[in-house]
Amino acid sequence: MQNAYEVLEERGFIEQSTDVDACRQLLEKPTTCYIGFDPTATSLHVGSLLPIMSLAHMQRCGHRPIALVGGGTALVGDPSGKTEMRQMLSREEIDENAEKLKVQLGRFIDFSSGRALLVNNADWLAPLNYIEFLRDIGRHFSVNRMLSAESYKMRLETGLSFIEFNYMLLQAYDFLLLFDDYDCSIQMGGSDQWGNIVAGVDLVRRMRQKTVYGITFPLITTASGEKMGKTAQGAIWLDSSLTSPYEYYQYWINTEDQDVTRFLGYFTFLPMDEIRAVAGLQGADLNLVKTVLAYEVTRITHGEAPASAAQAESEEIFGARTIPDDLLPGSGVRRQPMAAADAAAAGMPSTTIGSSRLRQGIPAFELFAEVGLCSSKGEARRLLQQGGGYINGRRIQKFDDRATLEHLDKGEILLRAGKKKYHRIQVDEDQ
Repeated sequence: MQNAYEVLEERGFIEQSTDVDACRQLLEKPTTCYIGFDPTATSLHVGSLLPIMSLAHMQRCGHRPIALVGGGTALVGDPSGKTEMRQMLSREEIDENAEKLKVQLGRFIDFSSGRALLVNNADWLAPLNYIEFLRDIGRHFSVNRMLSAESYKMRLETGLSFIEFNYMLLQAYDFLLLFDDYDCSIQMGGSDQWGNIVAGVDLVRRMRQKTVYGITFPLITTASGEKMGKTAQGAIWLDSSLTSPYEYYQYWINTEDQDVTRFLGYFTFLPMDEIRAVAGLQGADLNLVKTVLAYEVTRITHGEAPASAAQAESEEIFGARTIPDDLLPGSGVRRQPMAAADAAAAGMPSTTIGSSRLRQGIPAFELFAEVGLCSSKGEARRLLQQGGGYINGRRIQKFDDRATLEHLDKGEILLRAGKKKYHRIQVDEDQ
């Protein structure tokens, strides 16, 4: 089995580690590692994919990953990478979010038979006695050193609350407890977590006289400098009820040219020799690689059937692409175009509307807002006035032009906003 450190290094995951040689040597044998995930929303988003994939690679190399859901630390709020204090959530909201994240992480990591663990730090942080915690843990921390951490220095300019100041202690305590209870020797996370991770390494050394290690990943931005997973419409979620598999697929197939091979290394399990082989492709050939990237990331996140449906929907709208057998052969992407009649409609967002409403006609700007192609009627009106709205491929001339039964094509209506956002209208004949 390949050394997990070398796997992560080859694929571009590693930005810093507390001791490169020692980490590499430690991972020559089965080891337990962990990453924390923040349950402040009902779903993780694309920005969390890199740490999730790192745990999956660890498991594939024979190690035991721990996914820690920060139910306890979320009650405090991590100031790292933030310019202002996070909105405080109730314990009930955090617990509900944590349960949803557990299910989501299970798509990437096998938790059966103890091959991985999923823990919630609320189990040990919530019952803590504050005075005992300060006496036993807080005495090992230097305020001067804490203030030198980048996450705190940035927040001092805008205001750092005392409750947030405690966050580093709590995350360090997590590492200590996981070391004691599960023999966990490595904590991993984004580069903004470096100060918190080093604090945990130092706490274990001080209290247990043992050496543990930290590894951080780069914070991913696109070639144009955009934060990974952010779009004009908002975050790209891993929950299919928030971002449909079709929308998710479209996000990846529209990857900027300069990012394609890098993202193949980060977000798929395809062999690196195959990825290196396509690094120099351009134009139409590179578009075929994007199809493989979109399929693979969607398959890993949502499963084979939704990924195939999204690929079919994309082919139906934008045209089929025949992918050569020797292009990234490790992928399960469909290589022959699927007939339009066989394209699975489940991939594209759709709305069912009663025939009686369409018989009367629905103003286009109202319909675009109703189905979510625009966030409001005002935004829809502006889009259509600028010529950015289409019905069945034909530009809408006036914002209040009506969509009617006459627009039905093969029993449905296809709406488009801009170049890439589509929505299917299906008709209920009984209404």
